[in-house]
Amino acid sequence: MTHVPDEGMMLIPGGTLITAAPEEGATSDRRNATLADSATARDRPGQKRSVNRRDGNHGSPVRSYPEATFAGRDPESRRPCLHMPADQPIRSLFGRESEQRRLGDVVEGVRMSGGAMLVRGEAGIGKSALLLDTAGIAAARGMRILRTVGVESETHMPFAGLHQVLLPLRTEIGQLPAPQRDALEAVFGLAGARMPAPFLIALAALNLLGEAAARSPVLLLVEDAHWLDRSSADVLAFVARRLDSEPIVLLAAIHDGFQSPLDGAGLQELLLDRLDDTAATALLDACSPTLAPAVRTRLLREAAGNPLALVELPIAAETQDGRRPLPPGWLPLTTRLEQTFTARMSGLPSTLRTMLLVAALNDSTAVSETLDATALITGVPVTADDLAPAVTVRLVDVHEAGVSFRHPLMRSAIYQGASISQRHAVHAALADVLTGRPDRRLWHRAASTPRPDESIAVELETTAKAVRGRGDLLSAVAALEHAVRLSENPAHRCERLVRAAEYAAEMGRRDIVVRLLGEGERLQLSAQQRARIVWIRESFEDGIRDDSAAAHSLADLAESMAAQGDVDLALKLLSTASLRCFWAHADERSRQRVVTVAEGLPVDDLDGRLLTILAFAAPIERGKVVIERLRHLAAHPTGDRLAARLLGSSALMVGAFDLSEEFCAASLPALRAQGRLSLLARDLGAQAWSAARLADLSVAIPAAEEAARLAHETSQPLMHAIAQASGAVLAALRGEQDRVESLAVAAEQVALPIGARPVLATVQHARGLAALGEGRYADAFDHLRRMHDPADPAFHLALRCFSIAELADAAVHSGQSRAVAGIIEELETVALTTPSPSLHADLRYARAVLADEAAAEPFFDAALGADLRRWPFVRARVQLAYGEWLRRQRRTAESRAPLRMARETFDALGVIPWSERARQELRASGESSRSRSSEARDVLTAQELQIAQMAADGLTNREIGEKLYLSHRTVSSHLYRIFPKLGITSRSALSTALRVSA
Repeated sequence: MTHVPDEGMMLIPGGTLITAAPEEGATSDRRNATLADSATARDRPGQKRSVNRRDGNHGSPVRSYPEATFAGRDPESRRPCLHMPADQPIRSLFGRESEQRRLGDVVEGVRMSGGAMLVRGEAGIGKSALLLDTAGIAAARGMRILRTVGVESETHMPFAGLHQVLLPLRTEIGQLPAPQRDALEAVFGLAGARMPAPFLIALAALNLLGEAAARSPVLLLVEDAHWLDRSSADVLAFVARRLDSEPIVLLAAIHDGFQSPLDGAGLQELLLDRLDDTAATALLDACSPTLAPAVRTRLLREAAGNPLALVELPIAAETQDGRRPLPPGWLPLTTRLEQTFTARMSGLPSTLRTMLLVAALNDSTAVSETLDATALITGVPVTADDLAPAVTVRLVDVHEAGVSFRHPLMRSAIYQGASISQRHAVHAALADVLTGRPDRRLWHRAASTPRPDESIAVELETTAKAVRGRGDLLSAVAALEHAVRLSENPAHRCERLVRAAEYAAEMGRRDIVVRLLGEGERLQLSAQQRARIVWIRESFEDGIRDDSAAAHSLADLAESMAAQGDVDLALKLLSTASLRCFWAHADERSRQRVVTVAEGLPVDDLDGRLLTILAFAAPIERGKVVIERLRHLAAHPTGDRLAARLLGSSALMVGAFDLSEEFCAASLPALRAQGRLSLLARDLGAQAWSAARLADLSVAIPAAEEAARLAHETSQPLMHAIAQASGAVLAALRGEQDRVESLAVAAEQVALPIGARPVLATVQHARGLAALGEGRYADAFDHLRRMHDPADPAFHLALRCFSIAELADAAVHSGQSRAVAGIIEELETVALTTPSPSLHADLRYARAVLADEAAAEPFFDAALGADLRRWPFVRARVQLAYGEWLRRQRRTAESRAPLRMARETFDALGVIPWSERARQELRASGESSRSRSSEARDVLTAQELQIAQMAADGLTNREIGEKLYLSHRTVSSHLYRIFPKLGITSRSALSTALRVSA
């Protein structure tokens, strides 16, 4: 017989055996509890009950508590918040001592630093047992324990998993800032507001958990994380990345072979292997001590160290003589376990088997729904007592709040064992039962029919429109996918599929888009629908591919759509065509075709979408038009902050970096407030790129760091790469040579395989600047020359125009002046077409430094006489070169003034190599310079600098956290480190400490 715990013991789900006084009226559920997997407990607040282990418990009695309560629930919730007071000594799980120590250390250190860890392994390996054992440690330390469990049938329900985690904290939502409070109230259905951006929800969840943890450290357990709905998994991944300064530990269990957004969160992992022979033998003997020797030997071999198999396979072998056949040993272990669970059903009454199938297909654990649906199918009344045999054979756990399977494989076995018609019948019965829950009822109606049903499809389409209006794109996609399957009209089916793909693209869900577009290839789509699919596919490519024909064909398609009256789609297609021109090396004919179609559209000349298309497709040919219109918009702002994002990128492309910085800064607040982190990453990337060209390091350094962090978090590898390349430029300006190369290599690894020219050009610019800063002029020339070679992957038609000053500097100092003559001549011709401020400033510098020594002064006068008030680095660079020229002309006294001004500007900007170069020239002229004073940029990280700047501007920690999508405690931790680095002791001193950098 299988070992049964003593009457004075009960088992916490996942593996912790605890002691308690026997409950009055203890049932056979208690008496048959074992060390096997158990279902999740779902009790009402304050109730006590006995529950069983799940996921391969493999321990001796582990922890004993006077009581175990599942609190913080209402009847509608699905999972509990676990609170386990403890006062008994700890004993080890079988074979998991090292894993227990590792997780125990994480919990022990929570008050110093939080963190997150993935616990990964095959089914039944003991993930839940280990998590619940850790929960015992946490409870003994007075931590609050929150828990969620992914359920396969709930993966279509947005935020179902998050609902489980935060439900015990729902009364505290009102304490959050208004935007975050509204976000969570929308998730909980407490307000009819539009569903906010996912990252705003994530920030609200982080702060709600942080507030709870401030009162008592929190352990957050995520079981079966691979089956969490995507929305919840994304939120938890966001939270997991930001726990360093929070007294919170997040542990997530993930099944081998499954993917989750948590995989990309950069978390530590704990891989669970099978038990060794000693531990496996000890577990089997503890669970089934009376097995016949031959059966025992075979079970050890068949289980192969899997704890769940060691617990469950003996049940399949339990007959009076202990020799019932086991499933064939050549089958995968998971399949054998499922077969043992299926075999347990074979002897159950037909009505009970129906009840179990209803429970397996229901997206709720409510006993009443299971009973009512079963009665409809069988035609006979049933009660909860009818589930008793299933409890006896340890398939389910039943309690007042619900019926639940003791392991996901049990649910899977029941589902796989049912016929299609049986599943349809169950869904139909559930739909009839759920008359008071229209949303859930519709899902079950959709799953209940094997053939098209236009009436249901129309309902689903209506639902999709409604939830789309609330911002719930994932639910809208799911509804439309069901509607596609049920559509009777082919035209309706096509439209619903394309719209679902558009919503999925809006979410950035490439996986869903690829699947839907694959289905669309088999349908007879209209020309307009095919054009929409082209745009959807292109939106995930970012214009990568050296294919001029593609840009031309996109422009042709846009013209066709405009002729049909769909100007909005035409603009989208032209935008993707212009991106192809930017990222690749499109020929002049293709670029001109994009411009011609764009300028023929009936849109306002000042429309940001039009300006972006012109700037990206033809930054030189249409540079004059774009710059004039940008200057008009800068002088007459419309107040549309999101449109400013497009204008910032447009200004960058035409070399108006001062305008680019201005427009990007204007768009950032709205993007932050709305939680649109994907667009925020792009805007910050443009801001960093432009600010780097201006050597505005106080803006560029934090922008580049945040852009890279958010691009990684929002899965935009190309944006991450260009942010890294910009970071390399900034490191070169700071003289941080090692950092230049590490960032450059990282960016190249992404850009080279796909030929992302803007990234590769920026990398070469960074390397050229770094070599100039070290006086390696020949190396600098080689790096920068590549940007002007059409055969080189670093060649870029527009970006090469913004590195002429550096190339001329390198050429002069390396004796390569003649080698750049052709490049300068070509760009002088380009300058006749576009008034690009950066190009013209660089050419004025190049003319001066490349001129014959005797004829150079007028060129220096012209360069110094230009209006460079918003371009201090460019002005200081000219002053430095002029001072060097004066000294070479033996006009030493005259040289000191421009050299002194250059040094002071370089010092203020923090461009250390250029500061040192100015000092060297001054020393050569006979004037000494004071040592450069240390400043904030020298001692603070990029994020610390950003936080210090915001705090100096008067923002509170909470306000800073809201802008940067951090908790206010993380901001406080940063300030705690910032103060001693700056030698200050109060917030009021920040402005003075940062003044030099500002």
